[in-house]
Parts: sequence; C-alpha cells; structure tokens
Amino acid sequence: MSVIRRTISTPILLTLILIAIALIAVATGSRPFNQTVIDIFLRVILVVGLYIFIGNSGVMSFGHIGFTCLGAYAAAWLTMPPMMKQTLLPGLPGWLMNTQLPFWAGAIAAALWAALWAALFGKILMRLSGIAASIATFAMLAMINTIYSNWESVTAATSSVVGIPIIRSIWPYLIAAILAVIVAWAHAISRAGLALRAARDEPTAAAASGVDIPKQRLIAFILSGAVMGMGGALFAHSIGVVTPDTFYLTLTFTTLSMLVVGGIGSLSGAVLGVVILSALIQALRWLEAGVTVGTTTIAIPNGLQEIALGIVMILILIRRPAGIMANSELRWPLSNPETTSLKNPGENPGNKPTQQGVSK
Repeated sequence: MSVIRRTISTPILLTLILIAIALIAVATGSRPFNQTVIDIFLRVILVVGLYIFIGNSGVMSFGHIGFTCLGAYAAAWLTMPPMMKQTLLPGLPGWLMNTQLPFWAGAIAAALWAALWAALFGKILMRLSGIAASIATFAMLAMINTIYSNWESVTAATSSVVGIPIIRSIWPYLIAAILAVIVAWAHAISRAGLALRAARDEPTAAAASGVDIPKQRLIAFILSGAVMGMGGALFAHSIGVVTPDTFYLTLTFTTLSMLVVGGIGSLSGAVLGVVILSALIQALRWLEAGVTVGTTTIAIPNGLQEIALGIVMILILIRRPAGIMANSELRWPLSNPETTSLKNPGENPGNKPTQQGVSK
C-alpha cells in the first residue's frame, strides 16, 4: 500500500493531462484538430505499450508494432460488415465471415489476439540476450509484415482493407489511453514490475536472489503486446482502412523516438514525449500550410518538417541524454525530500536503462 500511496499521483496527473487535451479539442469544435487529438491518444497507447516492456526490462524491441498490425486486422475481421468481408477477404472462415461485433468488443478481442501471439513469440525471444533479443524482435516484425503482405484471401495482401467502422468520437480513444496508463502503472508497481526492473539494473544479483528473468520479461512482453493490439484496433477504427505497411518501419521508429525523447524508463516520459513531439509535428504542419500574421503569410518549404523535427530531437537528447523526464515521474509535491524524489525505484545510477541479457 505504501508503494501505491507514493506513486498514485503519477497516473492521476497523466490522466488529468490527457483529459485537458480532450477538453481543448471539444472546445475548439474543429474536426481536423479533433482528429489530431485522436492521433495523439493513439500514439500514447502505443508508446506506453512500448514502455511496459522496454522501460521495465531495458531490452530494446523493434517488433512491437507487429502486435499493432495483429490488433488492427483482428478489428477489421471482427467489425466489418459481412458483405464487405465476402468481397475483400474471401478466405476468412465462415464463423468469422458472419461475425460483426461493436468496435469496443473488437478492440478487446484484438488485445487478447495480440497477447496470445506475444506469449508464443515471447516464450522463445525472452530467452535471448542483449542485441540478439532486439534483432530477433525486428525479425518478428518482418515476419508478421511479410505474412500479412502476401496472405491475399485473408488480409487482402498489400491492398487496402476498407469498410472498417470509423469512430469519430474522441472519448473512446481517451478512455483507452487512460486505461493504457493505468495498466502500465499497475504493472510497474507490482511484484513482477519491481522484479523486472531489478533484473534490468542488476541481472546477476536478481538471478541470484531467485528472480526468474525470462518469466518476468515474458509477463511484460504479453502485457505490452495486449496494449499494442488494443492500440492497433483503435488505429484501424480511426481511419477506417488498414494496410500492412502502415504498421511497419515508419510507425516503429516514430513511436520509439517518442519513447526515447520522453525517457525510456519513465511512464511520464512516455506520455509527455508523445504530447510534446505531437505538438511540434502539428506546429510544423501548420507552418508548411502557411500561417497568416496580419498581411504576411509565414510558411516553411514542404519537406522541411522532417528535418526540423530531427534537429529538435537531436537538441533535446544532447541536453537531456536520458530523455525529457530523465527517467523520473510526475508526482505531487511533498514535504519529505525523500518522497519528492521523482526517480523510479529501480532506476540505475546513470539514469540509463541497461540492455542486459538473461543469465545463462
């Protein structure tokens, strides 16, 4: 209970930030801005999903967007009208062909589907060590992308799957983002989360103390896979169309960069990294379109957005190598200097998550 009391302010503050963003979108009444905020919430879900595994284990994963792909296509299979599935996806089994669930039920099923595959992949991958584990996760992503890009009768291959019900309301995405934050926080303060961070910082000592490192990593891998699957399902409902390449390298490196800029070992960093970089991306888009000030229109050349974003990210990491939050968490200000410390209980002295392998 003491851990809950010390850390409960973090998910509360992050929830308030997300609610404030949603209320701003509602107050503006702008459909384009509403979609921008939906995109922010989707990125929050995906980056928090990455944090659950990468932040707590210290193992860099390049394959988690594969679970987003699994979740997106599962949502398409479960929520598209049967007539559309018969035309676009004739290879689906009969029971799935005739099934049409509401979007929220499809998102839950998509999370469970992604978690199942995370368990199957993780049973093998979590026994690998160091860079080998990272490369293996990328191989998993490539394998999922290749299968979905060629399984024409079930995934329409590289063609777009259309007909997915589009959800324009901002509230389901807000609720899902808050749920992802709560799940990540609950795992971080649980016995499994504490053991995993101990293994991240001192794997030899943790193994000697009886911590089953592959098991703890597998738990985080499955949980993060479920969150990524839920994010993929909502991603599909936000645009109404999916293709395998949507869930490949571009989205992989975008979400990883947001996590790194915010702070790999920090839940607050995962959320704030998304908010800050998303705000920057939107500002650069406005400048590309042109902003009128009085009689003058200020605009930047098309394509400069990516260059400017890269420069800003480099400058942030030069000044804050451990990310904006430096692996710390947002907390209520308290009188006790020990409890006002923002650092994670398992943070290592150098403020850098390690990428250690499991003990042999």
